[in-house]
Amino acid sequence: MDYDVAVIGAGPSGLCFAKMLSDIGLSVVIIEQSSLSALEIPAFDGREIALTHSSADIMQKLGLWNRIPTEAISPLRDAHVFNGPSLYAMKISHELGGEAELGYLVSNHHIRKAAYESIKNVPNIKLISEMRVSGIAQDSLHVTLTLADSRRINCKLLVAADSRFSETRRMMGVSTTMHDFGRTMMVCVMEHQHPHQHTAWEWFDYGQTLALLPMNGLRSSVVITLPAQEIATLMTMPEEDFNVAVTTRFKHRLGAMSLVSTRHAYPLVTTYPKQFVAQRFALIGDAAVGMHPVTAHGFNFGLQSASKLAQHIAEAFGQKKDIASPDVLSRYERSHIAATRPLFIATHLIAKLYGNDTVPARLIRNLALRAGNRFLPFKRVVAKALTSRH
Repeated sequence: MDYDVAVIGAGPSGLCFAKMLSDIGLSVVIIEQSSLSALEIPAFDGREIALTHSSADIMQKLGLWNRIPTEAISPLRDAHVFNGPSLYAMKISHELGGEAELGYLVSNHHIRKAAYESIKNVPNIKLISEMRVSGIAQDSLHVTLTLADSRRINCKLLVAADSRFSETRRMMGVSTTMHDFGRTMMVCVMEHQHPHQHTAWEWFDYGQTLALLPMNGLRSSVVITLPAQEIATLMTMPEEDFNVAVTTRFKHRLGAMSLVSTRHAYPLVTTYPKQFVAQRFALIGDAAVGMHPVTAHGFNFGLQSASKLAQHIAEAFGQKKDIASPDVLSRYERSHIAATRPLFIATHLIAKLYGNDTVPARLIRNLALRAGNRFLPFKRVVAKALTSRH
């Protein structure tokens, strides 16, 4: 079987990338370990995705946006950052970005479903589900994949989009810097008494980190980050006790809180590879950059990587050049490093500082938050990063 491009991983980034390539006339095969039914009707996984305006624009162009129920898209107007028990917050307003909102909040399973529906009837996209790649061989002209059932696929370019723990990246010998924060995140949806005003919270409390992502109505996605054993206790706690525990952790700031979804836990691990490309090979999505969730840029960077690589490929294809030449791939790598590396490093510094509960660190944390709140250019940069359309 011969294709222009093979994509391993049918997550939203991989599916969107395949759609971008199909729109310019390239043939694409997607190889995914999950079942077809899991792609057709993705299960709720607790994750709510904060989308920038740029990401929303890309999704609209690809035909995903109109496949998501209107009521499932919640405006994210402002953001507040808290430190410790204080009610003082650094406030990022949508007005600084010149838009009616900073971005949008959409459940991951809605995005996954829309991405699948956008490619399922596209003639030049072939999806092979419930399949693993057992071998990869490449030379200067093409890549040959051996599937677990012994079938072989030939392509000009191989792209990994199979999570931050990418097996494909490992098979290709691309080393990765991985940082395990020794914490686990629990995510779920809660109803609460008081309105959230469509404002996101990032609360660096002492001994825990809390996040609140505003959904439509009196509902929010709640993210609690703690050591794994404490998360395990919350995960198995009877619902009535869990409601009391979460309400207490949020210090009753939203009134009584009640669980309205299943609970899900994820280890807090970030990844950044030594390189984004190799011979006829590229990384996109979380396989390229596994971000810390504090900046909510994970999927946005993933979609951005797919868009950038597709643009470079489209230029080469339009000029009848090799779509996987070293020049094409190196230009993609340089652009994505420039877009992601500074924020990746800054995020780690923020996470380490605000995860440190020593007395000196608490003082620095408080001073940094107040300085950031008073420095309008900094807040304007943050707002513009979310609202910009590029």
